[in-house]
Amino acid sequence: MTMTTQKGDASRVELAPAAALFRSLGDPARLAITRRLATGEARVVDLVAELGLAQSTVSKHLACLRDCGLVDSRPVGRASVFALTQPALLDLFAAAETVLVATGSAVALCPAYGQGSDA
Repeated sequence: MTMTTQKGDASRVELAPAAALFRSLGDPARLAITRRLATGEARVVDLVAELGLAQSTVSKHLACLRDCGLVDSRPVGRASVFALTQPALLDLFAAAETVLVATGSAVALCPAYGQGSDA
């Protein structure tokens, strides 16, 4: 194995957690949930009503986000209240908005990841 290949492999290994983070936010429902939770805590019923998603969809995505360490919940009566665990996500969302403004519609038109792609 060449040194270049070893370096490339190490770089991919180092970047794997960041890639997983972006994949966890890459689903439109999970992104909508985390963006909503960035404004404050919410119950599943609140997220269902505000985002127009099915209860099963919200619950499934909250479980995924919890597994990723991005949200957590606390019991309040018979309900659970969800909140972001990583305040740095607010900075990430702000940076993403800046990039989106700077690139215009380029990301939305990207054939691999933009609107209408199967990715």
